[in-house]
Amino acid sequence: MTQSRTPPFLLLLIAPVALLAAVWWHRAGWAPVGAGLALSHASADLEAPAKPDPMPLHRPGRSERSTVGHGLPVDRRAGFDGEQDLYRYAQRLSAAADAGDAEAGWMLSRVHDYCAAYAQDPPGYAADSNALAAQNMPGASTMFEARQRLQSRCAGFVPRDGLTAANILARRVAAAKAGNLAAEAALLSLGQPLQTSAEYRRGLVQRVLVSRDPEAYLAVSGAMGVAASGDEAYRDYVVGDQYAQLAWQLAACRLGLACGPGSNLMTSYCANGGICSTDARQDFPSFVLDAAVPRQSADKMDEMVNTLVSGPGASS
Repeated sequence: MTQSRTPPFLLLLIAPVALLAAVWWHRAGWAPVGAGLALSHASADLEAPAKPDPMPLHRPGRSERSTVGHGLPVDRRAGFDGEQDLYRYAQRLSAAADAGDAEAGWMLSRVHDYCAAYAQDPPGYAADSNALAAQNMPGASTMFEARQRLQSRCAGFVPRDGLTAANILARRVAAAKAGNLAAEAALLSLGQPLQTSAEYRRGLVQRVLVSRDPEAYLAVSGAMGVAASGDEAYRDYVVGDQYAQLAWQLAACRLGLACGPGSNLMTSYCANGGICSTDARQDFPSFVLDAAVPRQSADKMDEMVNTLVSGPGASS
């Protein structure tokens, strides 16, 4: 499936990034909010944090396990998708994570990743959005709406909350060591797996496939693209190019990840990654097949997703 032309998603990225550049110039030299505008699992800022703040790993005893919920919904992931006040939700997640709840630690890192660009400078983020809305360029209104949605949900976060790359990574390391598979997979995508051996990395991908966990599929997708090309550890898996990475994400959607028009995934792609659908009604699978996959490759993409969801290695 090697393509000689520019990948469609890169073409989609050019116009919104140009819009953001215009916004930053409009603000007369202010350093851009979220300088690493990228997808959650491919942020260059998360590749090599110098000194992560210490996050002591506490494993609760039996007497503690019944109290680590701290008012959280049983389904933490549905809470992340449904909560409109992510600041208060993060406070509840933090209490549970600090008590040793690995799932809460993973979801807290997801909330922080989602809100990090806003939290660095809330007034600056709002000013950028307003300047973006004033630009008479294709894609400006869609990106403005996504940024407004993110800003509304993340209101309350400020720079002192420490939504830094190093702290997000430290949360994910703690959650992975406590047994959260999605957090462990995310570390692989960040190029910082818990272990570096080929056996471990291959085994981790196999565990993701067997789990059929949509969060884990999404988390590992960043490691399954071009970065995996030629790596013998992933031989016979769906890996090696930008289409493979998208296939893992589409498989996550098929397994139950929220991928609708206003989902966290679509909002992050647009608000944090600059990749926006021109049709506000599109969900993520429709967007990918419409904008990122050549028509002649659609059947191949569907085959890849089917393999990931129900092929050899995935549990029945």
